[in-house]
Amino acid sequence: MSEYQAIKETCYRANMQLPELGLVVYTFGNVSCVDREKKVFAIKPSGVPYEDLSPEDMVIVDFDNNIIEGNMRPSSDTKTHAYLYNVWEDIGSIVHTHATYSVAWAQAQMDIPIFGTTHADHLTTDIPCASPMKDEYIRGNYEHMTGKQITDCFEEKGLSHTEVEMVLLGNHGPFAWGKTADKAVYNSKVLEELAKMAYLTLQINPSAPRLKDTLIEKHYNRKHGKDAYYGQ
Repeated sequence: MSEYQAIKETCYRANMQLPELGLVVYTFGNVSCVDREKKVFAIKPSGVPYEDLSPEDMVIVDFDNNIIEGNMRPSSDTKTHAYLYNVWEDIGSIVHTHATYSVAWAQAQMDIPIFGTTHADHLTTDIPCASPMKDEYIRGNYEHMTGKQITDCFEEKGLSHTEVEMVLLGNHGPFAWGKTADKAVYNSKVLEELAKMAYLTLQINPSAPRLKDTLIEKHYNRKHGKDAYYGQ
């Protein structure tokens, strides 16, 4: 049995959640899961339909994008995942999808406004949309620079990746992450639902106001603050 079997199985289960949650069609999207001790991560192979996947198909890659184990090519987004794992050393999993509403906001090059308490249950800011990629990034090491596009956005907007675990890339689509694969997938689904809710809100009332700061604080802190009381 592979010494990476555990991370392969975790990665496989996380990837299989994407079609179950309606976040992908065909071969779109990918999940990766990191093993910090071994300095590797597992990721979905490129272009393989989800129904054809097995845990053994997950590709093991190091942080320099070298294939350590696997018979197939890793996701074309592998260099983006590697970049983020190198820069943000406390994240354990990354999810990328082309989910419809998230992509629509990314194509519109707009942050997703914080309109309601469902949004505030998860974060206290608008969901950021990174600027479209610079030409020199596109012409260079594209997937690697996609990771830099994400970190540039967080630096420019003064955001913490541990508080805002999701982002849109202008003209591209959503990425989400977390300390575990389950949390990263959860964040990806939450992002899509918030994108849908915000879109529908603006269809009903194009002048809908941003959620009041007092409600943002109340809903976020009751779930995440030091005196949180949501859940068991």
